[in-house]
Amino acid sequence: MSSHISNERPAPDKVLTDIADYALSYEIKSELAYTTARYCLIDTLGCGLEALEYPACIKLLGPIVPGTVVPHGSRVPGTSFQLDPVQAAFNIGAMIRWLDFNDTWLAAEWGHPSDNLGAILATTDWLSRNAIAEGNPPLRMKQVLTAMIKAHEIQGCLALENSFNKVGLDHVVLVKVASTAVVCQLHGLNRDQTINALSLAWVDGQSLRTYRHAPNTGSRKSWAAGDATSRAVRLALMARAGEMGYPSALTAKTWGFYDVSFCGNEFKFQRPYGSYVMENVLFKISYPAEFHAQTAVEAAMKVRQKLDQTGKTAEDIRRITIRTHEACLRIIDKKGPLANPADRDHCVQYMIAIPLLFGRLTAADYEDGIAADSRIDSLRAKIECVEELTFTADYHDPEKRSIANSLRVELNDGSELEETVEYPIGHRRRRDEGMPLLVEKFKTNLRRRFNDEQQQRILAVSLDPQRLDEMPVNEYVDLYVI
Repeated sequence: MSSHISNERPAPDKVLTDIADYALSYEIKSELAYTTARYCLIDTLGCGLEALEYPACIKLLGPIVPGTVVPHGSRVPGTSFQLDPVQAAFNIGAMIRWLDFNDTWLAAEWGHPSDNLGAILATTDWLSRNAIAEGNPPLRMKQVLTAMIKAHEIQGCLALENSFNKVGLDHVVLVKVASTAVVCQLHGLNRDQTINALSLAWVDGQSLRTYRHAPNTGSRKSWAAGDATSRAVRLALMARAGEMGYPSALTAKTWGFYDVSFCGNEFKFQRPYGSYVMENVLFKISYPAEFHAQTAVEAAMKVRQKLDQTGKTAEDIRRITIRTHEACLRIIDKKGPLANPADRDHCVQYMIAIPLLFGRLTAADYEDGIAADSRIDSLRAKIECVEELTFTADYHDPEKRSIANSLRVELNDGSELEETVEYPIGHRRRRDEGMPLLVEKFKTNLRRRFNDEQQQRILAVSLDPQRLDEMPVNEYVDLYVI
């Protein structure tokens, strides 16, 4: 007997409707979330400005066809480019992520929620410039902040209990989904259109993590988020034009995301969507290092200070043991040759060796000129990582969310130095200590690109919550135009 396949269109998957309803209807009431979002905005843009010092990033920026200028197009901060919103999202997203220095979210899945700003800023700027051209009011920066909070929440809540890395998929799938949702809201799309766009995001082929891991680590990890944000903007525009969706994109037997890409498992959720992620997001303030190594770098800097006090150097080190959490071991515990800057900034041994040798860790320290120093690999060879089970448990504890590392340094004379750092400087538990340093980081990044007058204009608005909230998006973006 033949078995007929049912062609009855199902109701949309609950995951799709929950995201759409949150993006379109939820009211953000948390002042802490908005305060954190303002810090996140300036830090994220500052990271993009620093990336403009690197030719490998610059070569990917600008229009697809050289010389193209889009009337009323989105502006790319720190440049003179004026692009369509899809390509502008790629440009801004690539700049933000290039140096691995923007915010981080750590859970079952890892990621960088501020990556979504590429889609948000490109879209709101483009909508604002076109609105003004048509005699309508522009969007305000408060809407950018709201979209940031919601994008953080969507990406972060999906990441809490669902590990995409364990099935070989890159976390930028969550950037694409979160950006798609908030861009639909910014366009004023209705619920059905938003669900259609979200289904398209899940149906898309998703990036493999190949480019993040040995032996293939490479620069795609620096522009993967830009690619995801540009795709999100494109899918939202397609839904706005009336493109259909696929209601069981996740749950369809055999052909849905769960069966094809998630080992047949459905997503799990720890909490409903609100503003938890923005309130608890981790900032990279002092060091451009993969986040699982942030506390290890802080500990290494403290060890370096002790070495200086005793008149010793890294050459007096016999062995180093890093007690760490499981995620650190899985992602950045590397032996052997490191092929490029993207490889080095995902090697915890390299990120420990640099501060022990030079008393610093900057983005420039991952470049070939510094890496050629033979002392780095000699010191790397003396470093071993072991899992500390309590660190792993506290990493997953929603009340702690620590990222602990402990360094035990054995010296040639038999003495030992030990430093443990449980929470990095960018953790919510260290906000009072961290936020003044984050502002200084922003000021440093402004100096890389702008003269004193332009720096002061940007700071005057960016550090004044009321002025920032009320400013038209296009006027704020114009402050960053070269």
